[in-house]
Amino acid sequence: MNKNDLPNPMTVYPIKGYKKEIFIKPTVNNPHISVGDYSYIADSDFESHVSYLYDWNNDKLIIGKFCQIGSGVEFIMNGANHQMNSVSTYPFFTIEGFGAETPAPENMPLKGDTIVGNDVWIGQNATILPGVNIGHGAIIGANSVVGTDVEPYTIVAGNPAKQIRKRFTVELTELLLKWKWWDKPIEKITEIIPILTSKDTATVKEKIIEDLNKNRH
Repeated sequence: MNKNDLPNPMTVYPIKGYKKEIFIKPTVNNPHISVGDYSYIADSDFESHVSYLYDWNNDKLIIGKFCQIGSGVEFIMNGANHQMNSVSTYPFFTIEGFGAETPAPENMPLKGDTIVGNDVWIGQNATILPGVNIGHGAIIGANSVVGTDVEPYTIVAGNPAKQIRKRFTVELTELLLKWKWWDKPIEKITEIIPILTSKDTATVKEKIIEDLNKNRH
C-alpha cells in the first residue's frame, strides 16, 4: 500500500464531505488536553465538550489512540468541584468583589487527571467526571455518568455507571493488553484489521500469540 493512501492522523475531517466527525488531535489547542492519533468525536468541536478545565488546578485530560467518542459526551474536570469540608460550598474566591483567598489545594476535592485509554468507545451523551481512569478497550454506554475507574475491556452503563460485563475472557484481555495493537505502525495496523474486526475470539487469540512470539525474536 502506498503511504499516501494511509489515513493521516492530522486530518481534521476523516470522512470526505462530512463535517460532523473530526479527528480530535489536530484540533486541540489547550495544553492541558492530550489526545492520541485517530481518536475521533461525532461533532465538529471537541474542546467545547471539556468543562471547568482551569489552569490553576493543573489537571489534565489525557485520551489515547483510536478512541470513539459519541456526540454530546461531556468531560467534567476538577474545576467543577467545590469545597465541601466548609460551612458553605459557594466559591467566593472565583467571584470578583468578595476578596476571598483561594482555598489551599488540600481543602479542595481535586481528583487528579482524567485518563482515557486506547480503543475506548464512549456512547453519546455520557458524562465523565473528574479524575476517572478508563482502561483500554472499555465501552461506556450512552447517557452514562462515570464517576469511578473502569477496568480494561469492560462494559459499563447507567447513572452511576456500573459494570455490565467483561468483553472477553481474562486470558484474551491479558493478551490484548500485552499486544498493544494501537502502538504498532499504521502500516501494520492496516494489515491486522481482519484480526481486529473478527468476532472469532479463538482465532484472534491464536493470531495474537503468533504475533507476540514472532516479535520476541
